[in-house]
Amino acid sequence: MNRTKLAGAIALGTMLATTAAWAEYPERAINMVIPYGAGGATDISARTIAEPLGEAVGKPLVMANVTGAGGATGSVAVQNAKGDGYTMLFARVGSHSVNPAMKATLPYALDDFRFVNVYEINPVACAVTPASGITSMAELTAKVAEGGVTYSSSGVGSLPHLASAMVLKEFGVENPLTDATHIPQKGGGAAVTAVLNGTATFLCTNSSALASFVANKQMVPLLVTTAEPVVGFDAPTANDLGKDALNQLVGWTGIAGPDDLPDDVAEKWGAWMATATQDPKFNETMSARGSVIQLMGPVEANEFIQGQFETFRALVDELGMRIEG
Repeated sequence: MNRTKLAGAIALGTMLATTAAWAEYPERAINMVIPYGAGGATDISARTIAEPLGEAVGKPLVMANVTGAGGATGSVAVQNAKGDGYTMLFARVGSHSVNPAMKATLPYALDDFRFVNVYEINPVACAVTPASGITSMAELTAKVAEGGVTYSSSGVGSLPHLASAMVLKEFGVENPLTDATHIPQKGGGAAVTAVLNGTATFLCTNSSALASFVANKQMVPLLVTTAEPVVGFDAPTANDLGKDALNQLVGWTGIAGPDDLPDDVAEKWGAWMATATQDPKFNETMSARGSVIQLMGPVEANEFIQGQFETFRALVDELGMRIEG
């Protein structure tokens, strides 16, 4: 065999070996990073889809809450992972729309990730406990004027942080960042707990994180940021209250890998998610929490996420919430 033929044979062999290796993906368990704490909207979404998604994948999904810095810690863990599809991220509006919009020194950018889909959209709801004695947004803003009102969130730079500030501003609170005190928590579940135990007066967060507490009468919803009512939330919509600008406050969940995730791996995730999101139990559970299951492919998902980033960047500039340090 001459050198030209030998080189061609070697190249072909390498290509076939590489193709065969990727064709076997996944050969082992896949690590799924949830960048927020237990009980929050991201955790609920991730763990609800885990069963049908695991069945579609055919290998174990190792779910891990890697928390901190408003979703940045878990996101960086995936950003720095090998792009082989064995470490994937449940990306969220806070980690990949609000955080990039708010934090100048965030250790990652949107293009450090390959978003294979967005699969869930959910509105924001604002809520208090019955013990607060607050039954409407008008009463809440009146108490803000009196002083001493606090609100919790899943961390600085999270959607609940920005949402609470924007809601207060829309309802006439001139300086929402100083007239009410922000109390960041380590995750969405902890943010809800802070309101339940009286550490914080209220929070505005995704409906999915509040649905069970509202259903059990542990929390009273004051507002949903939608044009139409949300099932299970006996509260006025933003449009009912003449605040339709709040419609842009929505949450989303998607799946992403490092930016060098191969095409064929991304395609497999598309097929798996198409199957998983059709699961009746998953749809029933998430719909009961006010979520809309809407599977977007890579192109649509990237356009949607970029649009969300630009929307929140404009809100951050308006509210003066940009964090430079």
